[in-house]
Amino acid sequence: MKPASPPEQVTLRIGSASAMQRHAAQVGRVLEIGDVVALTGPLGAGKTTFVQGLAEGLGVPAERHVASPTFALVNEHPGRIDFVHVDFYRIRSPAELPELGIEEAYDRAATAIEWAERFPDWLPDDTLHLVLEVEDDGTRIVRAQSSGPRSQVLLGALAATKG
Repeated sequence: MKPASPPEQVTLRIGSASAMQRHAAQVGRVLEIGDVVALTGPLGAGKTTFVQGLAEGLGVPAERHVASPTFALVNEHPGRIDFVHVDFYRIRSPAELPELGIEEAYDRAATAIEWAERFPDWLPDDTLHLVLEVEDDGTRIVRAQSSGPRSQVLLGALAATKG
């Protein structure tokens, strides 16, 4: 009997911010240098909450304030490995992206990018893509898809998280 292949897509229903962070922390525990998590969804969908969980899983010190870098555009946090948090929300043109150092971050850190749908050409081929939605009752729907072998490992960690 052939073993089941890992999923390429996972859909989760998440009822609270703490549950969102718990799921993300499980992914953060397996992040390695070069891994990229791309987050899309409307304002208030939980993108930054997910990133906070990634940071926890990476061992970013609790006293570090992991917040959306909407105005700074890029924040870097020390942890088990360096963690770069990027926000494309205020970027108007791809011409602005080289000065942010994102491609260099891919070579030396794990990276999470909020509003990644704005510049998909700046994402590596192997990226874990997360689309977050909010239902009327406040439940978050997270649709996750891998696009390569490393993001497949991350997707597996997300799918294996309980609660």
